[in-house]
Amino acid sequence: MGQNPDHANSRTLLELEEAVLARIDQDEVVAFHRGLVQIPSVNPPGDCRDAIAYVEKPLREAGFEIQIVQDLETMPNLLASTGPSNGKVLCVNAHVDVVPTGEREAWSHDPFGAEIENGRIYGRGAGDDKASVTAQVLAALAVKRSGVPLAGRLVVNEVSDEETAGVHGVQVVVGQRAVEPDWVIVGEQTLNRVCVGEKGSAPTTITVQGRTAHGALPWEGANAIEGMAEVIVALRRELWPELTQRTHRFFHPSSGSVNMFAGGVKANVVPDKAEIYVDRRLVPGEDPQDALHEIRSIAERALQKVPGTSVEVFLSEWAGAATEAAVDDPLVQGMLGANERLGLSAEPAGFSMATDGRYFARAGYSTIIYGPGDPGLAHKPDEWVGIDEIMDAVRAYAVTMVRLIGDYEK
Repeated sequence: MGQNPDHANSRTLLELEEAVLARIDQDEVVAFHRGLVQIPSVNPPGDCRDAIAYVEKPLREAGFEIQIVQDLETMPNLLASTGPSNGKVLCVNAHVDVVPTGEREAWSHDPFGAEIENGRIYGRGAGDDKASVTAQVLAALAVKRSGVPLAGRLVVNEVSDEETAGVHGVQVVVGQRAVEPDWVIVGEQTLNRVCVGEKGSAPTTITVQGRTAHGALPWEGANAIEGMAEVIVALRRELWPELTQRTHRFFHPSSGSVNMFAGGVKANVVPDKAEIYVDRRLVPGEDPQDALHEIRSIAERALQKVPGTSVEVFLSEWAGAATEAAVDDPLVQGMLGANERLGLSAEPAGFSMATDGRYFARAGYSTIIYGPGDPGLAHKPDEWVGIDEIMDAVRAYAVTMVRLIGDYEK
């Protein structure tokens, strides 16, 4: 990794890092970030053409090779590459699409104004995920402009679709093998902590079937809502406490939550159907199918208290196990080392939310998650990110790029 002692102009790692860090300018970083936030790339509907064009322009002007992959005209995905193709490949990925703003009255700042106040930039996507896009792009530009030699290839992959499961974003990139990286850093709000993976999920739908009857004669029916009530209580009493005991050193405990409910026919009709959605999150070591069987078993036992009812339990197609990169992987060590050099957290962590990283990791690519901003601010009114957080991330990405694919004297 990153060594060529016979190189006529061989330099040390420290020299390369200093050369790249010297090319990072805060005014440029802030201007780029604000300009990107001011482009309303809301998904849905998901037209991200202007945002991707904005990101592409400085990379193309700096001499990056540009490729666009897409399956929808309105959702292009950018791959900007530099460096030799016969070495290791480092891919950095983040998304330009943002969730809807919700009610305007809930915002004290213009959602697309990118207003600066007390060292913070406000706006929809300011943190999720345009801060990470900014950090990756400006770090890559610093590497390119510095002229430091590279022993591997750097690929900047900014995608249009993440907020609606990445069907037209990373799934297209990975499915077409548009990039086949050795290492992937997915930009999300991690408070600039190095997250070695993300929780898995087993999204589960439970449907209870009963029998209708007149509301005045309930004994002639089988009340599906009352049956579902037994299921929910059983989950709360039997499964939720058990999940708190399933822990992992880098992640919050395993969890489950009933997040949606549907049922009922009419005010005076005994309901014959009720349905809930269980948001089941997994720590490493848990299997989605096992989670499904566990929920089904509890539901079937619970419904024995409501004669005439039956239950069906389905696992979503988006289910998948947790991902976790090894702490001794060069990718993890490279990013932890960069953070340590910059005085940031050098303790590995885990990420609780779903990211595009799962698609890279499940395709066999070593993947971590890293970026500026607080995940607790994502998708909320007055979303913001600190300028200092973005600057720290730009520097950390730049140093990591040098450490992983820089051609330096060891």
